[in-house]
This record gives sequence, structure tokens and C-alpha cells, in this order.
Amino acid sequence: MNIGFIGLGDMGRLYAKAFAKAGYKVYGCDLPANREKLELELIPLGITIKDNGRDVSRISDLIIYSVEADSMEKVVAECAIATKAGAIVAGQTSVKHPEIAVFEKYLPDDAQIITFHAMHGPGFEPKGQKLILIPHRADKEAHGRMLDLFNAVGCDVVEITDYHEHDKIVADTQAVTHVGFESMGTAWKAAGFFPWENASYVGGIDNVKILTTLRIFGYKAHVYAGLAILNPYARQQVRQYAKSESELFKLMIKEEADEFRQRLYKARDFVFHESRKPIMLNDSVMREFSLADKEHQRKPNSHLSILSMVDAWYHLGVNPYDNLICQTPPFRLRLGIAEYLFKDDELLEESIETALYDKTIRGDDLEFHSAVREWSAIIGYGDMEGYKKHFNEVQAFFADRLEEGKTQSAELIRRLMA
Repeated sequence: MNIGFIGLGDMGRLYAKAFAKAGYKVYGCDLPANREKLELELIPLGITIKDNGRDVSRISDLIIYSVEADSMEKVVAECAIATKAGAIVAGQTSVKHPEIAVFEKYLPDDAQIITFHAMHGPGFEPKGQKLILIPHRADKEAHGRMLDLFNAVGCDVVEITDYHEHDKIVADTQAVTHVGFESMGTAWKAAGFFPWENASYVGGIDNVKILTTLRIFGYKAHVYAGLAILNPYARQQVRQYAKSESELFKLMIKEEADEFRQRLYKARDFVFHESRKPIMLNDSVMREFSLADKEHQRKPNSHLSILSMVDAWYHLGVNPYDNLICQTPPFRLRLGIAEYLFKDDELLEESIETALYDKTIRGDDLEFHSAVREWSAIIGYGDMEGYKKHFNEVQAFFADRLEEGKTQSAELIRRLMA
């Protein structure tokens, strides 16, 4: 089985190497400017670099389009005519609505469409990582070949038969999850401080929030922009997250304690119902991973970002535990710290009291409130370039600690998943 990659960016190279190592014949192409570098890296592994996507398509039994989401139509339109008869075609984009539409528009009728979504970033090898397989237009033989392929590289394969359902779940596990952490990073940048230097962000939950934020800003803006803007379900869910945050923030500044508390406890009882199988993050492990240069005396934190997420799940009628089928490490960590907060009565009450009455953290909550509104507006307008610009500005603010954050967060994820 010849496997061809059209696009050899971070994820394309990762899977091309994995398939070559498993004994498959792998071909690939990328922009001409990247050819020399790719040949030096990949030819020693037995991967053949071709001139363009049409050359890859002619000889490949499985063709994987691994390009940016907003370039997918242009690239498929150029290469589809050369698709090998009966070939399986897949895409690596994280949002399947536009991908499937493009495949149906340009691919020949005999092409088998079985797409997939790797639920991890390029910092993790495919072995042991969750991968969603989505058969759309394929016979049993092609379906079996795809299962064999991903089993050969050790992926934890989960099948979702409807790409609509996939995108709905991914809106929660990725798009809204990322917006929450991106808003934290934006708020810290606007406030002009690094959270590991502030006593309000010391402790297990905050270590997870900081490292996950750095992890997200350690990767490329276009990935997150595509997830949020091209997913038709993401805008609805991001809108509710922003609405939940705004309404909670108003109750905080008005010190409407009874309504604020009742609202959060109602959300807690829905999301963390006793029938849910808990994640149970390890507190001692979370406390180990800190970027602080010295010990600070921990101050209470409102954890507005987490309160807002749980409230949004409640109002959307979303059971996040069901969505673990498409979990990513940031989503699992986010659900884990939400569970940790809401299932500890003492810690939840501390957060509620801090949110309502502690004026020393109100400024930080105001910055977070503003950041959520900014990200929600960008996504609501479908502003792809604005999203990338906004992301890159925050990324630059944290530039000196991003590599350390990625390294520590990878180890944190490994430890907490064990």
C-alpha cells in the first residue's frame, strides 16, 4: 500500500515517518521552498519527495491531504484530477464539514473517502494516541485497510460514522477549550504580568492552567483559527461560553451572592452528576509543575474561566464526559481541573467568595472578561486573519517561556494520564 502525503508540515511529517517506520512505502510533497530541507530529513527514512500533489496522487493507494484548512479547496482542486483509480482519500484537518464538502466537489466518483482526526499535536508520537476515524464514502475493504494502517502505528482508534457528530464534539473539546486558555493568555498579556510571578496563580489548578496556556501558544495560529472559525458548531458554543462568562461576571460585580451561588451549584449538579466516571487528577502531581522562580504564599482565585466553562456546559446541555471520545490533552486537563474544583466543596466555596468579594483579583477578572469578548467577536465575525494576528501577539508576549512550557506540559500530561 503506497501512502501519499500532500503537505508535509508538522503533522504530515509525523505520520509520514510513523508509516515509513511501520514498513509502508511513503511519498510526499510540499511547497518547493521546503523541498531541500524535507529531502535531508525524510529521504534517509525511506520517504520519497515528489514535485507536486498530482505526482503523489497518481501513485498512492491512500492520499492524505495535510494542508491548512483554509488552503484545502485550492489544493484539492489542483490535485484531485490525478487521484489514482479507487484510491482512499483522507484529510488531516480538525474540522470535517468543509473538508468533506471539498472532497465531494472535486474527487472522482470511485475515490473512497475515509478521513481521520489525530487528537494530539506534533509533540506526541502516534503510538498510544487517540485517533478518530470517520468513514464517509467507502466499501468494507477500504475500511479494513484504514483500520489496519492505523493499528500498525499503534493509534488508539475510535470510529465516528457521522462527520457532523465529530464536528459537534470537537467544537467543545478543541474550539471552546482553546478559547478559554487563549483568553487567559490574552488577559495576562493585557495586565502586563506573567502568571507564575503572581501569588493568585500558584497551586495545582493554576499550574495546569498556565502550562496548558503556554502549550497552546507554543503551536501555530492557523490550526486554532481553523478549528474555531470553520466549525459550524464552534460559534454557537463559543457564544454561550462568552454569555456564561459575562452573566457570571455581572453577578460578581453586583455581589448577587445567592443567584451566583445557586447558578453554579445547579451547573455542578448537572455536569458532575454522580453517574459520571470521574477523571480524578492527582493533586500532588499538579503541584509539582510550576514555573515560579520561588515559593509564593498562595492567594485564593476566582477561577472565573473554569466557572464559566461549567456554566456553559450546563446551558448547552453538554455532557463533557461523553465528549472524551474525542479528547485532546488540553480538554482532558480542562475537564479534570473543573472536576477538581467543583467536587471539592471547600475549594468551590473559596472561589465563589473570592469572585464575589475579593477586589484584589477583580482587575484580573475584568481583563479575562474583556479577552473572552474579543475572542468571541473574532470567531463570530469569521475573521481568520484577525484570529491569527491576535494569537501571534499573545504568543510573542510569552515567547521566552513557550519551549519550557511545552516541555513541562508534555511531562505533566504524561504523568496525569498515567
